[in-house]
Amino acid sequence: MPWAAPIGTGKGPLNPYAMQLLRDRLKVPLLVDAGLGLPSHACTVMEWGFDGVLLNTAVALADDPVAMANAFALSVQAGRTAYLSGAMQAQESAQASTPLVGTPFWHQS
Repeated sequence: MPWAAPIGTGKGPLNPYAMQLLRDRLKVPLLVDAGLGLPSHACTVMEWGFDGVLLNTAVALADDPVAMANAFALSVQAGRTAYLSGAMQAQESAQASTPLVGTPFWHQS
């Protein structure tokens, strides 16, 4: 169970390279424990292919713990769905997915 950051700090994934390396090399279920402070942190690690998150402080110390727990639940679901959907690979340069060749300039926005 790798940790994103020291427990209770809420800093999020401090070493993305190491975490992604663990995920790529270990073909067992992996949960990220400790250091997640925002729902976006949970979404990110789920997008990397982790199988779940374990957290407490981010919810317990929120102004509205129920709303924060709901936000984490939604972000975990979104991150996992994004991972399973097979996101596009990043490109080194701009590449239009809808070519404008042959489109009159007055139809281009």
